[in-house]
Amino acid sequence: MATAYIGADVDFKMTELAVERGGQIVVRDRIPTDVRSLREFLDDLGGRKVMVIEEGSLAGWLYRNLHPHVDRFVIADPRRNRLVYNDGDKTDALDAAALAALCRSGHVREVYHTTDDGRLELKKSVVLYHDRVKEAVRQINKLRASCREYGIRVRGRAWKNKRVRAQWMRELQQMHPGLIRRLEVHWIGYDAVMSQVKLARSEMARRSKEYPIIGYWQELPGIGLVRAATLFAYLDTAWRFKTAQKLWKYCGLGLKRTASGTDNQGRPRKGYVHLYRQVNRKLKAAVQGAALSAIRQGGNPFSDRYVILIRGGTTTSNARHTVGRKLLSVMWGMWKTQSRYSPSLV
Repeated sequence: MATAYIGADVDFKMTELAVERGGQIVVRDRIPTDVRSLREFLDDLGGRKVMVIEEGSLAGWLYRNLHPHVDRFVIADPRRNRLVYNDGDKTDALDAAALAALCRSGHVREVYHTTDDGRLELKKSVVLYHDRVKEAVRQINKLRASCREYGIRVRGRAWKNKRVRAQWMRELQQMHPGLIRRLEVHWIGYDAVMSQVKLARSEMARRSKEYPIIGYWQELPGIGLVRAATLFAYLDTAWRFKTAQKLWKYCGLGLKRTASGTDNQGRPRKGYVHLYRQVNRKLKAAVQGAALSAIRQGGNPFSDRYVILIRGGTTTSNARHTVGRKLLSVMWGMWKTQSRYSPSLV
């Protein structure tokens, strides 16, 4: 019996399903989006089954609950499928059939998901921490903007020391009473978010203790708890990547060559090399931030490598990216062997 390719267009309420065998749609159905209904549908199909859905908020939940019921479960990158979807009419039923056809022909790009609940909870705590930090920066910017309208700068120690803050607010009371009332509201929001940041960080630290490699990574120059936990949570496993180049690409440090057309003599243009644009921003920020910290610290193999590159004529940005790739490669090797950091690894 031919392999059944099951395309699913998933919504929170209903899922549109299309089953393709031998290049023909043999079954169409529309069922509620719940685990029991979907499992019954899959179990009723005979033979080898490959199910494909697009990445979204429900993708991880469906993957963890349905992957034992099929021979292969594919979560596709929707950006690659967009051109096919926009060609002609668009309905949920057509999208499901298009997914099945794309999977059969091998034209979908898979998105990785884990089945480990512990790693999933760690990733959620890391995501929560970054979200709360982003909100704290937003509150800080609001406070600074309110003061800037009056040509005032927030006193440096007022962010952490409430006594300094209270004294500074009393000094402003006589001159700008309206500003004080607005600042009082902003300070409440800032203090609330900072308490959330502390809670989220403690939860992230607690869950990180379950994975020794996160502690080993913190021995590297430029790597602390947040960067180590972020890299572990988003990469999930060292065995996802066959080569270091694929890891660099995923983290935003891989190089891409672009060339097109010919020159005046009819020879192919040499093209140019640049970084990939569509990458995980949190991963890239963690690696590049760690590389920059290691360079600034000095006295380590990464900063020494940076100095050599600069003296050799490499631009500062390219040198930073090279150090970032070196740092990432060392972390990858430590992860695969579960070994501690040694400068000899560099």
